[in-house]
Amino acid sequence: MKPVLTCRDIKVDFDGFYALKGVNLNVFHEEVRFLIGPNGAGKTTLLDVICGKTRATNGQVIFEGSGQIDKMQEHKIASAGIARKFQAPSIFPKLTVFENLELSVKQKKSVWALLTAKLNSEVKAKIDYILEKINLQNERNREAGELAHGQKQWLEIGMQLIQEPNLLLLDEPIAGMSGVEREKTGYLIHDIAKECSVLVVEHDMDFVRNFSKQVTVMHEGAVLCEGSMAEVQENEQVVEVYLGRGKKVC
Repeated sequence: MKPVLTCRDIKVDFDGFYALKGVNLNVFHEEVRFLIGPNGAGKTTLLDVICGKTRATNGQVIFEGSGQIDKMQEHKIASAGIARKFQAPSIFPKLTVFENLELSVKQKKSVWALLTAKLNSEVKAKIDYILEKINLQNERNREAGELAHGQKQWLEIGMQLIQEPNLLLLDEPIAGMSGVEREKTGYLIHDIAKECSVLVVEHDMDFVRNFSKQVTVMHEGAVLCEGSMAEVQENEQVVEVYLGRGKKVC
């Protein structure tokens, strides 16, 4: 199966410090891949490279349908079909949930286009579909700033999904959530993967264990190992990195 995303020998040099040291990674269609590792492992830097926020010193990022994208500008990468949600929710708190999604619909983003855009039946149906997917259909007319923390996170995920990406990057999506919210988010991520591949950076090992199928472990800017969570837990290098020899991850 051809991957939707391929990272080849990605290196990032920050004035002599290599944050990434030749990372190779494939993400496939309808896949939820978790990216884990200790602080400073290079996980967020890799997401930065994929979405164009940080330029790779060496290597290639190949995205299906667009070819090599690592030299492209951020907005062009987004237009090509890669969406990213950062850890802290970024929403318009004074607008309603519906209005937040309406502003995020994939369309021409010029000032004139936004001012003259009309809410046609197709756009409304798309918003209704996303509202149901993120379980905020009953909050559609509520100001976004009044939502619970988990609901704000789901709203921003919806704001990314409504742009119809082929790959969604999530950076610690369950940070600050309650147990119930975390579980709902796990199921939401797998539901999303039916239409859009998902790459998740996460530190919560219980969440990774419960909702992962494929895991990539990073350490000191390099990929340490890949596999199922069960396989990763038994890897001696991973055990050493996380907890010290003789102990198991999670």
